[in-house]
Amino acid sequence: MSHLAALMLAFSPTAIGVFDAWGAFADNGPRRCYAMSAPVQRGRRGFVAVGVWPASGPRPQLHVRLSRPRSDAARVTLTIGERRFRLTAGPRDGWAPDSETDRAIVAAMRGARSLSVESVGTDRRPFADVYRLSGAATAIDAARVACAT
Repeated sequence: MSHLAALMLAFSPTAIGVFDAWGAFADNGPRRCYAMSAPVQRGRRGFVAVGVWPASGPRPQLHVRLSRPRSDAARVTLTIGERRFRLTAGPRDGWAPDSETDRAIVAAMRGARSLSVESVGTDRRPFADVYRLSGAATAIDAARVACAT
């Protein structure tokens, strides 16, 4: 089973489409649409998603689920090409700190081949989750269109 198929089963959303390494999905109640992908490393349980919540406005929002818990003192950094973004983080999750950063991350994703999310685990060992961006732009656009209707 592919990483993406495993994510689909875990969330049970309505599939909009699968675009290479990314899928686009919709949920109702409340209405939300999102594009998501799993790490390229086998056995990792994280994901990266770009979601649209019509009730919150039209801008896409980044959400990262880390593959393992991070240390309370550790930063979470998302890297796309030469760009680095510091994320606001919880024990297993990360988000862009503001709408400007969300826009910059999504724009950077459209022109890159991969992204990585780095932090330090509760065991004090650094880790990085790596994601292919092939299909990301199409999946994000499909999610936006699905929630616009």
